[in-house]
Amino acid sequence: MWAVDADVSDVCANNSSYGSPLIHDFPKLKTLNPDQSLLSITGVSCLQDLSRCKKVMEERGELFLEKISMSRNKVAKLCHTFIKDGAKILTHSYSRVVLRVLEKAAAEKKRFSVYVTESQPDAAGRQMAEALKKLNVPVTVVLDAAVGYVLEKVDLVIVGAEGVVESGGIINKIGTYQMALCSKAHNKPFYVVAESFKFVRLYPLNQQDVPDKFKYKADTLKSIRNLSEEHPVIDYTPPSLITLLFTDLGVLTPSAVSDELIKLYL
Repeated sequence: MWAVDADVSDVCANNSSYGSPLIHDFPKLKTLNPDQSLLSITGVSCLQDLSRCKKVMEERGELFLEKISMSRNKVAKLCHTFIKDGAKILTHSYSRVVLRVLEKAAAEKKRFSVYVTESQPDAAGRQMAEALKKLNVPVTVVLDAAVGYVLEKVDLVIVGAEGVVESGGIINKIGTYQMALCSKAHNKPFYVVAESFKFVRLYPLNQQDVPDKFKYKADTLKSIRNLSEEHPVIDYTPPSLITLLFTDLGVLTPSAVSDELIKLYL
């Protein structure tokens, strides 16, 4: 979860480790982001004065951290109202903004339980489960392959996103697409929670349209020549499978995302 009171000099030294856990492997997702220019532009303009550069970077790092926390709080405030008392929720992998939503629901004294996918290959879902246990939220870790089986039991699905693309679809941890497909088949709402700094100017139509530099980690791209033998770390979920997106800009239908992107980038 976001540590808003973190040492900002650490943020400046390693700002790519903050935000989405995969974003440091996706250069384009990082550079397309307007809010991240708070950190990046200064580095170009202050090269001749390192002491001034450090001070400005720390100030902008503080602003960036504050914006992240405020964005997630806004998302949580909007989304938790869709969690009814007694709800059974399915989520995928580990997401700080999903965790913030569930924290808000728990703080409002709502009773609910969560199923979280194990999310191989890094088993990030277990980290999510541990965080929910600390909130005294009943949680069950399920196999990635058991999504279809579990969906009979749940009322809604909430996932995060590594990136929200122009079509209103999302790029997220591998396994999100199959979860969305199963949700559609079971007629269960599929909600996405994401901060607006994750909106990116991409327009993939299918999995093959997502560039390799997004689908694979940087070290994989450098060391492996035959990527057909590698497993991608993300997939693309089209807007037709998404019910609503909860963002710090408001609650959006997938078709409204392109309008918000125009506002952000013009």
